[in-house]
Amino acid sequence: MNKIFLILSIATIIGCKSVTAPTTSDKKIEEVTYFKGQQITGLSISDQGRMFANFPRWRKDVENSVVEIDKNGISHAFPNENWNSWEIGQAQKDSVFIGVQSVIAFEDELYVLDTRNALFKGVLDSPRVFVFDLETQTLKRTYIFEEDSFHQDSYMNDLRIDKKKEKVYITDSGHAGLVILDLVDGTTKRVLNNHYSTLAEKDHLIIEDNRWNNTVHSDGIALDTENDLLYYHALTGYGLYAVPTEVLINGTEEAIQKEVKFIKKTPAPDGMLFDTKGNLYFADLEQQKIMKLNISSGKMSTFAEGEKIRWADTFSIYKNSLYYTNSRINEITGPIINMEFSINKISLD
Repeated sequence: MNKIFLILSIATIIGCKSVTAPTTSDKKIEEVTYFKGQQITGLSISDQGRMFANFPRWRKDVENSVVEIDKNGISHAFPNENWNSWEIGQAQKDSVFIGVQSVIAFEDELYVLDTRNALFKGVLDSPRVFVFDLETQTLKRTYIFEEDSFHQDSYMNDLRIDKKKEKVYITDSGHAGLVILDLVDGTTKRVLNNHYSTLAEKDHLIIEDNRWNNTVHSDGIALDTENDLLYYHALTGYGLYAVPTEVLINGTEEAIQKEVKFIKKTPAPDGMLFDTKGNLYFADLEQQKIMKLNISSGKMSTFAEGEKIRWADTFSIYKNSLYYTNSRINEITGPIINMEFSINKISLD
């Protein structure tokens, strides 16, 4: 008995996994599907389990801007091939996607955020949010941003839908700021333009000892529907901020700025997402991790890490699993024809 106790004690001291509880880094990461030569950013899964993804117009030869991925992992142009047929140099139309950055499946609809900014060369015409009926796969409404809510160098990045207040909140990562879209009357309102909370803090990140040079402003966005707070974060920065949705909607710019609250210093992330328990998930881009922050307690921990996390870009939760896209942005130095970009999932248990 004494000998066994001694062995167990030594194993505990040296951290033997056979006698210690598994860490968050031991979570099993499962690949759902992957895309070769097509760089994914956005991902969203509907309440019925339908999976949607998008591919930004950061280069030529984008096969589809928006796809639905079936149960076999096969992609299909959504809502059809015509909507995904636009190519660089063609005229802009309201019946084609030009530069889609995010998709959100919400209830029975799919919201598609089109930056209208191809190749980062500037906004061709007003950014748009297209709303599709998921049952019929037909366009229900197009929201066109008003001219005073965007800039020529704007790049509308991500969005969250507030059913309670019938609003959509959007980050602009090209020209720092937030935009509020009214789902009833279609008006758009720009706030926190070049505010310290929406501006990038740095012009680079250090990933795997390599310097990734870029300045990316307000990017990640997450909505706390329980407390009516909107959280947001610059990509090249370490400050997480929040502001009440009530003041965003009804307040003056001065009032909004007064209500901005610094929440916590965090790793530099891309997308962000709340679960139903008040936990905020986001990437640590510089360490290739996924982090978990409990907003109530302020406790932040590593949720997952490892080789299968390569710039975790966008998150979605379905049936107690966290899904995320690997956009591998920092790895790209030339053609991507032979690169693979995946969707992975991790159990939340």
